[in-house]
Amino acid sequence: MGSKNTSFHDGPLAGVLLSPLKLVFSLTLGLVAILLVAWSIDWVFVSRVWPDGLDRLRGLLAADLGHGIALAARQGREAGEITGPANFLYGLMFEATGIHDMGLRFAEPSALSIPDTVVRRSYLANREAIETAMVGTQLLGVRFAILIRFLPLLLLLYAVGAVDGLTERAIRRSCGGRESASLYHRAKYLQMAVLGLGGVVILVWPGTIAWAPVIAGMAVGSTMLARAQWAYYKKHL
Repeated sequence: MGSKNTSFHDGPLAGVLLSPLKLVFSLTLGLVAILLVAWSIDWVFVSRVWPDGLDRLRGLLAADLGHGIALAARQGREAGEITGPANFLYGLMFEATGIHDMGLRFAEPSALSIPDTVVRRSYLANREAIETAMVGTQLLGVRFAILIRFLPLLLLLYAVGAVDGLTERAIRRSCGGRESASLYHRAKYLQMAVLGLGGVVILVWPGTIAWAPVIAGMAVGSTMLARAQWAYYKKHL
């Protein structure tokens, strides 16, 4: 029996009510962190590495956008399922904050007030960095949309690996084979690393992505790890 002095946030009802808020908060922090990493990497390559600078980044966006639209078409989907996340993310970061409209207004040669003139000078001084962030945000949205298109394949192969692992576990248990909690947890955490870190690297990678071999490698790796995870599952089902 739980103690009467237990605070509300420690109770089961609070856990149910607060879990969605915690999830949204965690996802928001993760998105902000990935955006900051992507902006930093893009800015370093645009300003220090690529001779053609921002044009190279725009080329990456055009290439991934074309690949994503072609992939959506093969799956019987509309192009909006690729451009939608990119437009939403761009709108959230630049249109909702007024930065997009600010750039349009400052591009006009009309006279501005003294405060707007000061802001315009600051905007123009950091124009390349702002445009890099704009293009990088759209690129991040397009790559996220492409990853979502491969999600059914990853889930299917995970299910295949899990079923094969459980089958091997049943055979080994009937023959007196061993189970291993350590191998189970290692395979589970490695699987999270392959999918999680692999997805983040794809989102922030400052170059072209060979989508077919990259996704195939992630799928094969996660399937093998899923098989190992459930093959050494220690608890009784």
